[in-house]
Amino acid sequence: MHINAQEPTALSRYLKSRQWLSEQETITGLEKPGEGNMNYTLRIITSQRSVIIKQARSYVEKYPSIPAPAERAVIEGRFYQKVQTSQTLSGSMPALLGMDEEHNILLLEDLGAASDYTFLYQPGQVLSAPEAGALVVFLSALHSQFLTDRPDPAFTNRAMRELNHEHIFRYPFLEENGFDLDTIQPGLQALSVPFKQNTRLREAARELGAIYLGNRSASAPLTLLHGDYYPGSWLRTKDGLKIIDPEFCFYGPAEFDLGVMLAHLKMSRQPDDLHKAILAQYQRSDGFDETLLNRFTGVEILRRILGLAQLPLSLSLEQKQDLLTDAQQLLLT
Repeated sequence: MHINAQEPTALSRYLKSRQWLSEQETITGLEKPGEGNMNYTLRIITSQRSVIIKQARSYVEKYPSIPAPAERAVIEGRFYQKVQTSQTLSGSMPALLGMDEEHNILLLEDLGAASDYTFLYQPGQVLSAPEAGALVVFLSALHSQFLTDRPDPAFTNRAMRELNHEHIFRYPFLEENGFDLDTIQPGLQALSVPFKQNTRLREAARELGAIYLGNRSASAPLTLLHGDYYPGSWLRTKDGLKIIDPEFCFYGPAEFDLGVMLAHLKMSRQPDDLHKAILAQYQRSDGFDETLLNRFTGVEILRRILGLAQLPLSLSLEQKQDLLTDAQQLLLT
């Protein structure tokens, strides 16, 4: 089954064959629910309700030239199933209504009119204290509930980790990677050169990447991670902040999720007091490594400014230079 908004009859037939639609239910509308990167996603409006259907294909939906493992949808579905043991976690995510492992399709609760938090990258946008608190509560609950020395093999997610590894720890540090950063912002290519030529920085990224892949042990215990905990995975809904898109999930060091979150708050120029409050509120497990947290924060900033996975940042070259310099220090700590 290949989901296509232009073929509503075939889609209706498929949904009914899975018993995801009743025989009396008809599709009255199809629309794109938001700006996604990885998957083909539709809001299905029926005569009775609306739901979200999501299909993972063998490439990145936004960048079809980039291959990606289609089974990521199944991994995401397993995450939704796993967190059902926690009301804190399941209540902060859309409900999983169905999963078709053969065709890498998920049927999810429709959270209604919503926007992700990428608006934070625009000048003057500030994450509220209650929203920041909700993000920290979710992350603390996830990391504490699934802390283990025997990770669930269902969440190895090796192929997705290898894809992410390439774009976080390797590609941004290549001098000749075929990506002209001046197409993002004139002058950014020249700005990037000293960082790409820094052999210590490249080696630090390589070593950190080995920890991310599990090829080198971190000092902290492992836990289930969201794997992509940034503003594009946070939704502002009528029922409050919700978390989506855990397709990069895996068992790894908690410092990765928190580091990614802090990196994006830095890039969106959130107040220092907010950073301090988040660091104070996050519930660390025994063995949590503050240095590792800093290193993951630094590499996420570097890869987002120098790599392919660009953000809608409203920053001058001077501001990016300052961020990159700070990130370099964090990674080299």
